[in-house]
Amino acid sequence: CRQETARWAKTFYLGTLLMPPEKRRAIWAIYVWCRRTDELMDSPEAQALPSAELLARLDAWEERTRGLFQGRVSDGLDRVLVDTLERFPQPLQAYLDMIEGQRMDVLRQRYADFAELELYCYRVAGTVGLMSQAVMGLDPAYTTAPWSERPDPTEAAVALGIANQLTNILRDVGEDRGRGRIYLPLEDLARFGYSEAELLAGTVNEAWKALMAFQLERARAWFARSEAGVRWLSADARWPVWTSLRLYRGILDVIERNDYDVFNHRAYVPTAGKLLDLPLSFVVAQVH
Repeated sequence: CRQETARWAKTFYLGTLLMPPEKRRAIWAIYVWCRRTDELMDSPEAQALPSAELLARLDAWEERTRGLFQGRVSDGLDRVLVDTLERFPQPLQAYLDMIEGQRMDVLRQRYADFAELELYCYRVAGTVGLMSQAVMGLDPAYTTAPWSERPDPTEAAVALGIANQLTNILRDVGEDRGRGRIYLPLEDLARFGYSEAELLAGTVNEAWKALMAFQLERARAWFARSEAGVRWLSADARWPVWTSLRLYRGILDVIERNDYDVFNHRAYVPTAGKLLDLPLSFVVAQVH
């Protein structure tokens, strides 16, 4: 699980290394279940399959996942997730919701408005916040503090997942068009006078830049919503979560520096930038 996480989620993986060993292993196990779920849809072999077969795969995966919550295992990767669920109990519904998000990818390739896209982002990424929350844990001050006005850490966890998924969508516009998928809301394309045909052709013009600037600000707003809950995480989780949040949000800055050309330039935070941010994230974790 560690190897798979390091291979496929480099920024996320760096954050997990800052956690205590037991927590980092649990997060790796959760990540690999999510990765296996995604591969049912997006592996090269899966992309050649008809929709009916993909849906049948997801139905079988759902039954297998329900079995995991009852302790039934089929292989070693199942076993590590069952171990994680025993150590850090989590809601089954979050796992079922993620599978439903994969069904959305089978059944639709366009999103009319942001309400539809937000539901998709919750299902495929906001759910990860729910899965991870039990592993991260809460600071005892959250329940003992004398004041009653406290942010809901569950809402913050979901918001961070949505923010990360919006960032993925903006980074991967060029790749997704190759699969015939457009995740940017069609109402936003119309608002900025940018057509589906232009997106599929990879056209970078002033309308595209304005559209992307709007999308980046929306993603940043979701990151801001998530920040309120990070301060209430357990002390050993705040630094890794702040690191992941700041580095992932940094992808948005790279998209800006690339003049919004996500068709010809993949946006990523270089390794040096990640390492330089570690002490800054540590300071943020202590004061926020």
